[in-house]
Amino acid sequence: MWYGLFKNLLFWPVVRFGFRARIEGEEHIPRTGGAILASNHLAAGDTFVLPAMLHRPLTFPAKAELFAGRGGIGAKIVAWFLKAVGQVPLDRSGGRVSLDGLGPVLKVLSDGGMVGIYPEGTRSPDGRLYKGRTGVARLALAAGVPVIPVAMFDTAAVRTRTGIPWIRRPRIVIGEPLDFSAYAELHDDRNGLRWVTDEVMAAIQDLSGQTYVDAYGTSLKSGSLSAEEADARVLPRPGYGTPAPELPSGGLS
Repeated sequence: MWYGLFKNLLFWPVVRFGFRARIEGEEHIPRTGGAILASNHLAAGDTFVLPAMLHRPLTFPAKAELFAGRGGIGAKIVAWFLKAVGQVPLDRSGGRVSLDGLGPVLKVLSDGGMVGIYPEGTRSPDGRLYKGRTGVARLALAAGVPVIPVAMFDTAAVRTRTGIPWIRRPRIVIGEPLDFSAYAELHDDRNGLRWVTDEVMAAIQDLSGQTYVDAYGTSLKSGSLSAEEADARVLPRPGYGTPAPELPSGGLS
């Protein structure tokens, strides 16, 4: 109930008529059934521009600690909002995301819901596309659902004359679904997960036209990777030169 109220009474009118957002390719999203929307991540505005423009509800995994509501009234409001609009916790307390930590997200997919993922794991530090985390592949292979690539454009807020941040003419492009069902047995295979993730990121790059850097965006943000080192890791596409893994026994030929 709360999801529909917030979307239809607040987010959709602002995004569609205030920001004048546009969406292309929504026909690629199945009308029913579980699916993962994997998008590039340019700005904070991505997280409400995308779901506001979709006909189907979209669930984003959020850090599990945000649901606890610890840290004052602001944290309690955030926790209430996340729960009210049906978002789910992602448990990364053990470091690398495991299938156990993905349990609530897998439940959304098995129930026929749609989940939004930013495989880069952080907003791009410079507008380029960075290496994807393999959680998107682990989800897709474990749940047996398609991955739908998404490219976001112009979602960064700018200052208006009134001083209020505003987003001007953001655009969303949705690509054709990617089917990795033949590789389902590789849901815990490191090389298989990396290949699937790179294929998802390559599909996003095809839509966005971004330059690809074969390094995690968090490395550049933390300072463990310099701008010069990032420039040296530019590749034509994710997974460049890496062959597809062999199909598991019993897979499609």
